[in-house]
Amino acid sequence: MQPVSTRQAYLDWLRILSILAVFFLHSSMAFVAEWEWHLKNKETSNLLMEFNFWLGRFRMPLLFFISGTVTYFMLKSRTTGNFIGLRFRRLFIPLLFGILVIVPPQVYMERLAQGFKGNFADFYPSVFTSGVYPAGNFSWHHLWFIVYLFLYDILLAPAFKWSMSERGKQRLSFFNKLASRKWIYLLIVPSVIAYTAMNLYFPETHDLIHDWGRHVYWIFFLITGFTCINFPALMDSLERNRRISLLLAFLSIILIYYLRWNHMEPYQVIANVRSDWRTYAYIALYPLTAWSWIFTAIGYGKRYLNKKHRIQNYINKTVYPFYILHQTIIVVVVFYVMRTSDTVLSKFVFTFIISFALIMCIYHLFIRPYSVMRFLFGMKPKKKEIKPVVETGGNTVQEKTVEIIQPAIQIS
Repeated sequence: MQPVSTRQAYLDWLRILSILAVFFLHSSMAFVAEWEWHLKNKETSNLLMEFNFWLGRFRMPLLFFISGTVTYFMLKSRTTGNFIGLRFRRLFIPLLFGILVIVPPQVYMERLAQGFKGNFADFYPSVFTSGVYPAGNFSWHHLWFIVYLFLYDILLAPAFKWSMSERGKQRLSFFNKLASRKWIYLLIVPSVIAYTAMNLYFPETHDLIHDWGRHVYWIFFLITGFTCINFPALMDSLERNRRISLLLAFLSIILIYYLRWNHMEPYQVIANVRSDWRTYAYIALYPLTAWSWIFTAIGYGKRYLNKKHRIQNYINKTVYPFYILHQTIIVVVVFYVMRTSDTVLSKFVFTFIISFALIMCIYHLFIRPYSVMRFLFGMKPKKKEIKPVVETGGNTVQEKTVEIIQPAIQIS
């Protein structure tokens, strides 16, 4: 099968849906009880929590998987060095800007909720003097994804580029064999084993240094996404086997919910958790359901979403600035929403709608039109196209400059 040469519409749609899933989850985090978050409403919703639990199994794995596919397209027309330079400009620069400008208001609102009395000007110097969050005020918060993706891409770029060469294709030709029958599911085995073995000993931290369990976990999704687009027969296999993937996804999440809702998780019924095989069997369900939902999304997406639409190009331009901005706006809105006496549902709906509207207004009014802001948010610069001189009736007419806004960098 010939290599994929152009971006696939279904992958763009799935990335957009992934960002919306992240936005939905963060909009509701103040209104669920199970997980710690920066702000918490007094009343919470168990139903909203369980929906978030389902989204949480695969939303970030799917983003890493799709990021791997986009890395392929970016490397295809660039040298390894050019690719690394591009990632520095479109990931590291927005990350630095985000840490210094976008994230501090989140921490400030949290400190206000904890009793801090000063204004933002009083608070901001403490970002550099108080230490690292949560004890201090220096943090990258939700931008951890950009940190991890930047480092993974830099470290893996030489291997990725080699795998795209003719020699690499020949050495890795066994991946084409996995595309036959149901062998595609062997791709998930290393990830399931690694997650199961490391989860109890390396809990998720997002601090980069101590997050070894999640590093191994996320990297598998990134590499698998790259490999599946590098060997298109694997994507075709996911499309053919989409019903099997959906069946595995449905059964695995139902089993997890059954154990959760009936208080039968190993942590609740087994005395010596780390030495009992049932603990690890239960832990293995988590990466299994993540992979199953991802394969389901890819399979059905390739089947039914592989169609371009005019609005898709517009959304693609917005998605990266949207991601960078979203949690800060949500935290600010939630800070004031929590003070009202409305129901949990009305607070969540208000937070979701108002936060979305504010993000889009900020993007259109303060980011999209200005070259400096586009640079800081990882977008491509504007380019001006000067149309040729046209002669009409012996008179020379210079046509007006037409401004063309290039598509934005994707979160990948």
